[in-house]
Amino acid sequence: MTVLAEVPSRLRQSHLDALESEAVHIFRETAAEFERPVLLFSGGKDSIVMLHLALKAFWPAPVPFGLLHVDTGHNFPEVLAFRDRTVERHGLRLTVAKVQDYIDDGRLRERPDGTRNPLQTVPLLDAITGSRFDAVFGGGRRDEEKARAKERVFSLRDEFGGWDPRRQRPELWQLYNGRHRAGEHVRVFPLSNWTELDVWQYIERERIELPEIYFAHERDVFQRAGMWLTGGDWGGPKDGEPVERRLVRYRTVGDMSCTGAVESDAVTIDQVIREIAASTLTERGATRADDKLSEAAMEDRKREGYF
Repeated sequence: MTVLAEVPSRLRQSHLDALESEAVHIFRETAAEFERPVLLFSGGKDSIVMLHLALKAFWPAPVPFGLLHVDTGHNFPEVLAFRDRTVERHGLRLTVAKVQDYIDDGRLRERPDGTRNPLQTVPLLDAITGSRFDAVFGGGRRDEEKARAKERVFSLRDEFGGWDPRRQRPELWQLYNGRHRAGEHVRVFPLSNWTELDVWQYIERERIELPEIYFAHERDVFQRAGMWLTGGDWGGPKDGEPVERRLVRYRTVGDMSCTGAVESDAVTIDQVIREIAASTLTERGATRADDKLSEAAMEDRKREGYF
């Protein structure tokens, strides 16, 4: 009987090593298979980790694609400043599609609730079509929300940018099928198999810099629908929504009108990791009002062409 030798501990791959290796493979496979990829980059933690992985995947060569951000006009200033510093530091190309431009010329109308997250779809699809991007890297993870749990790593989108779960392909043995017809494109999710905890543990291991908004800080907030929101030009707070000074941090960042803060005293990565490990709510379930519009809110938007 043949006895397999035990692999020395120094050669064993940690789960973070495995996730990193998978993501690097996805980036390289996409760059080899598609002509005009682009990476969605908002300055949020998932897009920051994606960019870090892309830099690793192609080092010492430059990243062979640019970045795209759909700016709602209601983003957190700290995050936009971090986005711009990162782009400048690495000498990257950034395309910004602005929701405000579409509102100004009448192509889109403000929603009564003030949120612009659902308004990102049209500028996103126009940017993809106008620049002829055939692969779009997104930071979606399957642990975030049940509609995203259905997503493949290579997610085929039709000529209108829509997602149809019946057209998604098997991905056995990390074999990805990027074939698509003219006008279609593929959304690519290198972090599909990561969890929020994985992301933070990787940030700690790789010493990745993040916007300070992800750590506990004092902020003027008001409560709406059980969430602490930051006031601004988007329409909050309303009468009867008193502003309070609270110690909070953000688990995810997006449009200020629908992204809630969580009360927290976690000021270091280690403290954030311990806080997340003890949480029973996903980051989107706890802090994203736009996902609570209906049971199928995310899936409906994905069918329309959303991230």
